[in-house]
Amino acid sequence: MLSRTASDLYWMSRYLERAENLARMLDVSYSLSLMPQDGRGAGLDELAMPLMITGTLEDYLQRHGELHAERMLNYFALDAENPASIYCCLQAARSNAHAVRGRITADMWENINASWLEMRGIAVQGLGRYGMSRFCEWVKERSHLFRGATYGTIMRGDAYSFIRLGVFIERADNTLRLLDARYELLGEDADEVSDSSARGYYQWSALLKALSSFEAYTELYRGAPDAAQVAEMLLLRPDVPRSLHACLLELAQILIQLPGINGRPAQRMAAELEARLRYTGIEEVLAVGLHDWLSEYILQVRQLGAAIHSAYLEAA
Repeated sequence: MLSRTASDLYWMSRYLERAENLARMLDVSYSLSLMPQDGRGAGLDELAMPLMITGTLEDYLQRHGELHAERMLNYFALDAENPASIYCCLQAARSNAHAVRGRITADMWENINASWLEMRGIAVQGLGRYGMSRFCEWVKERSHLFRGATYGTIMRGDAYSFIRLGVFIERADNTLRLLDARYELLGEDADEVSDSSARGYYQWSALLKALSSFEAYTELYRGAPDAAQVAEMLLLRPDVPRSLHACLLELAQILIQLPGINGRPAQRMAAELEARLRYTGIEEVLAVGLHDWLSEYILQVRQLGAAIHSAYLEAA
């Protein structure tokens, strides 16, 4: 497969996954910002979290001044000048899909094209009239539909592999950043969450719901969520679909199936990262410090993405 085609497929799926992740993050942050606060500015922290996670806080403040719920939500949902917005993610995904129209199925193309056309209609209507929660659910639904169309219609060849690579690289990075941001926001409460800590309970529960993992948590653990149990599930358990371990396991398996010798550095890196997680306990993670451990793995996932790009997506 030509590197340009592989790159378009990879980034098509990355942008769609990013749009879904942004919708999940915005829905949770907005909901938590509306809850009664404890006087420590938690509402503003919630509004700032998506900006801090995506590295767009400075750009937002330059363009819009102080934090404001409606402006922040529009900035991430429908702002055509913000490359990190859901609008721009869907636009980029549709552009990449158009470039590889002959390598994806009719069902996949019709889904992504319809999503973009509907997004343009929502942008004209405005988020205030459409509704924030409804918008976030719509984005997640369109992402699920595209994933289902992909799984159900495309041949299991190189195109399918590069689409899945984009999904799991983006998902791994998102899980790490969301967990790190939520842990940092809790501050001194992060390691002391109990049934009496309403703020901690809602913070950890919101994170689990953002990653569609709340039901899995209630099945695996007892009692209120705390830092150790949430981190163990979202980092180390391979049976939780959005966990770091599950993503790296998928990446390692996909990379080993791709032909050629150029991908060996990326294959080795993915296998090493997955093996480290397989034999790591949560006690080791907490001994290092959750923030430091997450920061290291955010860098490692970024390096893995760079290795994949160098091996497969750059023109020879």
